Amino acid sequence: MAGSGPRAEVGARVRALRTERGLSLSALADAAGIGKGSLSELETGQRNPTLETLYAVAGPLGVPLAALVDFRAGSVIADDGFEGVLLHTEHTAGATSEVYLLRVAAGTTRSSPAHAPGVVEQLLVLAGGCRVEYGEESLEASAGGHVRWPADVPHRYTATGDVDLRAVNVIVTPA
Repeated sequence: MAGSGPRAEVGARVRALRTERGLSLSALADAAGIGKGSLSELETGQRNPTLETLYAVAGPLGVPLAALVDFRAGSVIADDGFEGVLLHTEHTAGATSEVYLLRVAAGTTRSSPAHAPGVVEQLLVLAGGCRVEYGEESLEASAGGHVRWPADVPHRYTATGDVDLRAVNVIVTPA
Protein backbone atom coordinates (compact mmCIF):
# COMPACT_ATOMS: atom_id res chain seq x y z
CA MET A 1 0.00 0.00 0.00
CA ALA A 2 1.37 3.44 -0.89
CA GLY A 3 2.08 5.94 1.86
CA SER A 4 0.20 9.16 2.39
CA GLY A 5 0.92 12.65 3.63
CA PRO A 6 4.15 14.61 3.22
CA ARG A 7 6.38 11.61 2.50
CA ALA A 8 4.04 10.46 -0.29
CA GLU A 9 4.11 13.99 -1.73
CA VAL A 10 7.92 14.01 -1.68
CA GLY A 11 7.98 10.57 -3.31
CA ALA A 12 5.58 11.68 -6.04
CA ARG A 13 7.77 14.74 -6.78
CA VAL A 14 10.91 12.57 -6.99
CA ARG A 15 9.14 10.18 -9.38
CA ALA A 16 7.79 13.05 -11.52
CA LEU A 17 11.21 14.74 -11.74
CA ARG A 18 12.90 11.43 -12.58
CA THR A 19 10.34 10.74 -15.30
CA GLU A 20 10.62 14.29 -16.74
CA ARG A 21 14.37 13.76 -17.08
CA GLY A 22 13.97 10.38 -18.76
CA LEU A 23 15.83 8.54 -15.99
CA SER A 24 15.03 4.96 -15.07
CA LEU A 25 14.69 3.98 -11.42
CA SER A 26 18.01 2.14 -11.69
CA ALA A 27 19.80 5.09 -13.31
CA LEU A 28 18.73 7.55 -10.59
CA ALA A 29 19.48 5.06 -7.81
CA ASP A 30 22.98 4.52 -9.23
CA ALA A 31 23.62 8.25 -9.67
CA ALA A 32 22.39 8.96 -6.14
CA GLY A 33 24.33 6.08 -4.59
CA ILE A 34 21.24 4.50 -3.04
CA GLY A 35 19.55 1.15 -3.55
CA LYS A 36 16.94 0.72 -6.27
CA GLY A 37 14.53 -0.78 -3.70
CA SER A 38 15.04 2.18 -1.36
CA LEU A 39 14.34 4.63 -4.18
CA SER A 40 11.23 2.70 -5.19
CA GLU A 41 9.97 2.80 -1.59
CA LEU A 42 10.72 6.53 -1.43
CA GLU A 43 8.78 7.19 -4.64
CA THR A 44 5.75 5.22 -3.44
CA GLY A 45 5.72 6.93 -0.04
CA GLN A 46 6.57 3.74 1.84
CA ARG A 47 9.92 5.07 3.05
CA ASN A 48 10.42 8.18 5.14
CA PRO A 49 12.95 10.33 3.24
CA THR A 50 16.04 11.25 5.24
CA LEU A 51 17.89 14.47 4.57
CA GLU A 52 20.85 12.45 3.28
CA THR A 53 18.61 10.65 0.77
CA LEU A 54 16.93 13.88 -0.37
CA TYR A 55 20.30 15.52 -1.02
CA ALA A 56 21.50 12.36 -2.77
CA VAL A 57 18.62 12.43 -5.28
CA ALA A 58 18.40 16.24 -5.66
CA GLY A 59 21.92 16.44 -7.11
CA PRO A 60 21.43 13.95 -9.98
CA LEU A 61 17.98 15.40 -10.66
CA GLY A 62 19.59 18.85 -10.94
CA VAL A 63 17.11 20.52 -8.58
CA PRO A 64 17.45 22.40 -5.30
CA LEU A 65 16.43 20.51 -2.18
CA ALA A 66 13.39 22.79 -1.81
CA ALA A 67 11.99 21.40 -5.08
CA LEU A 68 11.52 18.06 -3.34
CA VAL A 69 9.44 19.65 -0.57
CA ASP A 70 7.47 21.68 -3.14
CA PHE A 71 9.17 24.96 -2.17
CA ARG A 72 6.71 25.19 0.72
CA ALA A 73 7.73 27.61 3.49
CA GLY A 74 7.55 25.91 6.85
CA SER A 75 8.61 22.51 5.49
CA VAL A 76 10.81 20.74 8.03
CA ILE A 77 13.70 18.54 7.02
CA ALA A 78 15.21 16.63 9.92
CA ASP A 79 17.73 13.91 10.72
CA ASP A 80 19.53 12.87 13.89
CA GLY A 81 20.77 16.05 15.57
CA PHE A 82 19.72 18.24 12.63
CA GLU A 83 16.64 20.25 11.76
CA GLY A 84 16.13 22.63 8.86
CA VAL A 85 13.00 24.73 8.37
CA LEU A 86 12.49 26.20 4.90
CA LEU A 87 11.80 29.90 5.47
CA HIS A 88 11.72 31.22 1.92
CA THR A 89 12.46 30.34 -1.69
CA GLU A 90 13.27 33.01 -4.26
CA HIS A 91 13.16 32.22 -7.99
CA THR A 92 14.82 34.55 -10.50
CA ALA A 93 15.81 34.06 -14.11
CA GLY A 94 19.35 33.25 -12.98
CA ALA A 95 18.93 31.16 -9.83
CA THR A 96 16.82 29.64 -7.09
CA SER A 97 17.72 30.69 -3.56
CA GLU A 98 16.58 28.63 -0.58
CA VAL A 99 16.66 30.08 2.95
CA TYR A 100 16.57 27.69 5.92
CA LEU A 101 16.72 28.13 9.67
CA LEU A 102 19.00 25.38 10.99
CA ARG A 103 19.49 23.77 14.35
CA VAL A 104 22.40 21.36 14.62
CA ALA A 105 23.04 19.69 17.96
CA ALA A 106 26.41 20.47 19.53
CA GLY A 107 29.03 18.04 18.27
CA THR A 108 26.90 16.86 15.33
CA THR A 109 28.37 16.73 11.84
CA ARG A 110 26.09 17.08 8.82
CA SER A 111 27.68 15.64 5.68
CA SER A 112 26.29 16.50 2.28
CA PRO A 113 27.01 15.08 -1.15
CA ALA A 114 27.82 17.49 -3.95
CA HIS A 115 24.86 19.61 -5.03
CA ALA A 116 24.24 20.47 -8.69
CA PRO A 117 27.06 22.27 -10.58
CA GLY A 118 27.54 25.91 -9.55
CA VAL A 119 25.63 25.72 -6.26
CA VAL A 120 26.95 27.98 -3.48
CA GLU A 121 26.00 27.60 0.16
CA GLN A 122 26.47 29.92 3.11
CA LEU A 123 25.74 30.08 6.82
CA LEU A 124 25.09 33.10 9.02
CA VAL A 125 25.70 31.81 12.55
CA LEU A 126 23.14 33.00 15.11
CA ALA A 127 24.30 30.89 18.09
CA GLY A 128 27.05 28.37 18.70
CA GLY A 129 29.83 27.82 16.24
CA CYS A 130 30.61 25.73 13.20
CA ARG A 131 33.38 24.35 11.08
CA VAL A 132 32.71 23.80 7.36
CA GLU A 133 34.94 21.46 5.37
CA TYR A 134 35.02 20.97 1.61
CA GLY A 135 37.89 19.54 -0.40
CA GLU A 136 41.08 20.56 1.41
CA GLU A 137 39.49 23.73 2.80
CA SER A 138 38.15 24.39 6.30
CA LEU A 139 36.22 27.47 7.44
CA GLU A 140 35.04 28.42 10.94
CA ALA A 141 32.48 30.86 12.28
CA SER A 142 30.93 31.69 15.64
CA ALA A 143 27.83 33.70 16.58
CA GLY A 144 27.57 36.72 14.29
CA GLY A 145 29.97 35.18 11.75
CA HIS A 146 29.42 34.09 8.18
CA VAL A 147 30.93 31.40 5.93
CA ARG A 148 30.44 30.74 2.21
CA TRP A 149 31.63 27.78 0.14
CA PRO A 150 31.08 25.97 -3.17
CA ALA A 151 28.47 23.30 -2.47
CA ASP A 152 28.90 21.46 -5.77
CA VAL A 153 31.52 19.31 -4.04
CA PRO A 154 30.98 17.01 -1.05
CA HIS A 155 31.04 19.08 2.12
CA ARG A 156 30.21 18.91 5.77
CA TYR A 157 29.65 21.17 8.71
CA THR A 158 30.06 20.48 12.39
CA ALA A 159 28.42 22.28 15.30
CA THR A 160 31.48 23.08 17.41
CA GLY A 161 31.54 23.77 21.14
CA ASP A 162 28.90 22.96 23.74
CA VAL A 163 26.02 25.02 22.30
CA ASP A 164 23.71 23.91 19.51
CA LEU A 165 24.42 25.66 16.23
CA ARG A 166 21.58 27.95 15.14
CA ALA A 167 22.12 29.44 11.72
CA VAL A 168 20.49 30.84 8.64
CA ASN A 169 21.49 28.67 5.66
CA VAL A 170 21.23 30.06 2.14
CA ILE A 171 21.66 27.74 -0.84
CA VAL A 172 21.83 29.33 -4.29
CA THR A 173 21.30 27.04 -7.28
CA PRO A 174 21.96 28.53 -10.73
CA ALA A 175 19.19 28.15 -13.31
